[in-house]
Amino acid sequence: MIPAIQDHNVRTTLTLDDDVARQLQRETQRCGQSFNEAVNHFLRLGLRAARKREPFVVTPITLGLPEDYDFDNVEKVIEMLEGPMHC
Repeated sequence: MIPAIQDHNVRTTLTLDDDVARQLQRETQRCGQSFNEAVNHFLRLGLRAARKREPFVVTPITLGLPEDYDFDNVEKVIEMLEGPMHC
């Protein structure tokens, strides 16, 4: 469990992948931010986005096929849909 932190600067060591460090460095140059400001900004954006994400839901639709049919046998399903001469 992470202890509650209230308006304190916390020093920590963070190991970044090379590509992430390069992107952050480019952002610091582009925006005039310090490296720490950029890291905090993008961490906040990522954490906020993760919190807002809606779960992915698949809504099934009826294809008009018999519900009691065994759909595990692909050959039988193709034969049912296209007829016995589907080859």
